[in-house]
Amino acid sequence: MKKENLSDIQMHSAGATVRHKSPFEELTSYVSETGITQNFREQWVIPFYFEFNNHSDEWIQKMINLKPTITEKIILQNLGDFDWRTRSTGSYFAAIKEVRNTEDIIGTNLLKSEVCFAGARYAITLAVFNSKKSTDYLNRYLEYYLTKPELYFDQQYVLEALKYLDEINDTDHLNNHLDVLKLFLEARQGQTINTLENIKKMMPEKGDEMEQEIQNMKPIDMTIVTTGIYKAVETINRIIEG
Repeated sequence: MKKENLSDIQMHSAGATVRHKSPFEELTSYVSETGITQNFREQWVIPFYFEFNNHSDEWIQKMINLKPTITEKIILQNLGDFDWRTRSTGSYFAAIKEVRNTEDIIGTNLLKSEVCFAGARYAITLAVFNSKKSTDYLNRYLEYYLTKPELYFDQQYVLEALKYLDEINDTDHLNNHLDVLKLFLEARQGQTINTLENIKKMMPEKGDEMEQEIQNMKPIDMTIVTTGIYKAVETINRIIEG
C-alpha cells in the first residue's frame, strides 16, 4: 500500500509510529506497482515476519526448500509496500536470495526510517551483502541518527552491523562514530533521568523510589555486542549455501 493512501490509524499499524523530518526526505522510496493482496500477504508475509530470529535447523531447511519459489517480483512487492511486516520480509528474502540490486531500496528504507521494527532487518541484509555501498548506508545512518537521541530507532542494530563488517573486513569504520555515540548515550541517559525526576514531581509518594532508580543507574556502557548479528548472518549464509 502506498504511504499517501493511508489513514493515520493505518500509518500507525504499518509502523509509522514516529513522524519525523530528516535530510533523507529527498531520497525516493521504492513503491511497488502491484498492491499487496490478502492472498499474497497470507502466502508471502504472515508465515515469515515473526520467524526472522529463528535459527533452528528446521527453519533453515524450510527456507532452503522454499527459496527457489521466491522470485524477485515477490521481493520487490514486499519492499515496495508501506508496512514494517512486508518490508522486513522483503529484506530477508533479498538476503537469502542474494538479490543485490535491491541494495539501494533497502539502504534508502534504512535512511528514511519510515516504519519501526524493519531497521534491524535492513542492517542485517546490508551486512550480508557486505559491499562498499552497504557500508556507506550504515555510516550515513549513524552520521545522522546518532545526533538524534530523541529518535531512538535502529542505532543499536546499525552499530552492530557496522562492527561486524569491520571485524570480517579488517576495517575501522566504527571508530569514526564513537565520540558521537558517547554523546548519544549520555543524552539518552539524561532523558531517562528527566523522566524519573518528572515522576517524582507529579507523584511525590514515588519520590524515594525514583531517586533510588536514578542512583542505581549503571555507568554508560560503550560495548557493542555482535553475537546476534553473527548468528543472523550465519543462518542466512546456511540458507544461501543450502
